[in-house]
Amino acid sequence: MMLPVLVTGGCGFIGSNFIRYLLETDPDISIVNFDCLTYAGNLDNLSDVARDPRYRFLRGDIADRRAVREVAETGLSTIINFAAESHVDRSIHDSSPFIRTNILGTQILLDAAREFNVPRYLQISTDEVYGSLGPTGAFTEATPLAPNSPYSASKAAADMLVRSYVHTFGLPAVITRCSNNYGPYQFPEKMLPLFIMNLLRDEPVPVYGDGLNVRDWIHVRDHCAAIDRVWREGRVGEVYNIGGRCERTNLDLTNTLLEIIAKPRSLIRFVRDRPGHDRRYAMDSTKIEQELGWRPRIPFEEGLRETIHWYESRPEWVANIRTGVYLKYYERQYGRRLSDRAPKMKFSGSPANAKRRHANAKSRRELPKSKVRGPKPKRPKVRRAGAGRRAG
Repeated sequence: MMLPVLVTGGCGFIGSNFIRYLLETDPDISIVNFDCLTYAGNLDNLSDVARDPRYRFLRGDIADRRAVREVAETGLSTIINFAAESHVDRSIHDSSPFIRTNILGTQILLDAAREFNVPRYLQISTDEVYGSLGPTGAFTEATPLAPNSPYSASKAAADMLVRSYVHTFGLPAVITRCSNNYGPYQFPEKMLPLFIMNLLRDEPVPVYGDGLNVRDWIHVRDHCAAIDRVWREGRVGEVYNIGGRCERTNLDLTNTLLEIIAKPRSLIRFVRDRPGHDRRYAMDSTKIEQELGWRPRIPFEEGLRETIHWYESRPEWVANIRTGVYLKYYERQYGRRLSDRAPKMKFSGSPANAKRRHANAKSRRELPKSKVRGPKPKRPKVRRAGAGRRAG
């Protein structure tokens, strides 16, 4: 049996799906899951494989150099780094955990890979490091990095560290950058599980701004297949973009969920936009498709229906997730926005025009009633005694 693969952050959404994917597809695999079990790390995500002899869980923090060295010195075939603070809204509230985990933690993993001669290192990154696109075009691996949030800035910094270790020390590392994932086991701070869980409970769904921000969606299992391909066959020092070629506005996606779950559009709440919200992401996956023969296989609506069914059929998993910690975050993030929401509106035309109409409507709504109904009646002028005389 080969030396084990160290999967960091393996109790999170993508990491747990990847571990399950490897155990299902490779009978000779051996996996060590290294996770510190933050709010988004959940052992229940892998309860079905916990007794598999090819799998072992170790609780540890990638920003803890001693703990990382202890696991690396036992011998590893690969380090695949999923461990990250990953939610943009949380990074806006406090970027400190993002700097610690995403940058310092990556540096510590790279140092361990060097020290113990780990033959392969794979950094799991994000399309958000590229910044925001206009209405056309797509990110390629040659697109300059232009992160716009503390989260994406921390991931871009980690990517630059990986690149520097390849060029300075000859570390055999590769980077993947993927678009928005969806599927089972995703923590409900992210849009799709949040909306699905709210709609199943007949609760409103908070749509940022005008709802016309565009994301490229891919099923997490397709992403896992791409990671597996890059890990085994990708060229050292290269970056591989991974996307689903499936662009949707947030509002279109919300309406699709409403149709599938059979809920009314009155549950949509347009709320104050996130600061610095990137307008559009789209990934060009030509490189991985041509070099490694990977392509996404799960049609979006089919994957979406399966995802909805997964959450609907696992009330215990959902109940365990909706704990006091999550509810406190939800109230902090959306409570005020939902109470001071924008009006429910139907937008058409370009995003710029929609945003302008949204702003105009809000301005009209906030005017005093006298100005909304018409001009204020003029009061008759009264001449005061001595008016018009110059002071003597």
